[in-house]
Amino acid sequence: MIKQEFLKELEKALCGLPDDDIQKSLEFYSEMIDDKIEDGLSEEDAVSQIGNIEDIAKQILSDIPITKLVKQKIKPKRSMGAGEIILLILGSPIWLSLIIALVAVVFSIYVALWSVIISLYAVSASLLVCGVAGVLSFVGFSILGNAVPGAFIAGAGLVCLGLAIFMFIVSNLVTKALVWLSKKIWLGIKSSFIRRGENNEKI
Repeated sequence: MIKQEFLKELEKALCGLPDDDIQKSLEFYSEMIDDKIEDGLSEEDAVSQIGNIEDIAKQILSDIPITKLVKQKIKPKRSMGAGEIILLILGSPIWLSLIIALVAVVFSIYVALWSVIISLYAVSASLLVCGVAGVLSFVGFSILGNAVPGAFIAGAGLVCLGLAIFMFIVSNLVTKALVWLSKKIWLGIKSSFIRRGENNEKI
């Protein structure tokens, strides 16, 4: 793929984003390709080193503030009439309440998920403390001449240490999954504010 083909495909992938962001991105990657060509790479090799267009488009979208996308989405194409403004104001107790309720529900679910993860880490830490205490207690029991109970407690401590490691691994996996899901959801929310129809006509 040559430079112009890459830039054209990137512009298509960015359709729906604010025009100034599309232009800045195209200029940025155009300069990046030119720099690589100046370093001695062929045009095709320079383009191939840039990366996957879909991944680049997702990264650009994730870097754009959602407030900017919202402003673009709600910006009216024409001036609103007096009747439309009155209807909007009169209906605000309904649609505003629904929006607040939706945001509250989503936020509550998100907080609940992170609470579960924090609880998993807390259980892991508790098992770790119990495991260390159990192993150390073996020394105290041995000094007192109670090696058998000490060995039993030390064994239980080792089991706790094993469970602590297992819980820590599980907690890490769940955390990474939630972070990944959060990024996907946030990217999806941003994508919903893109007016693809208008930009598709421009390309």
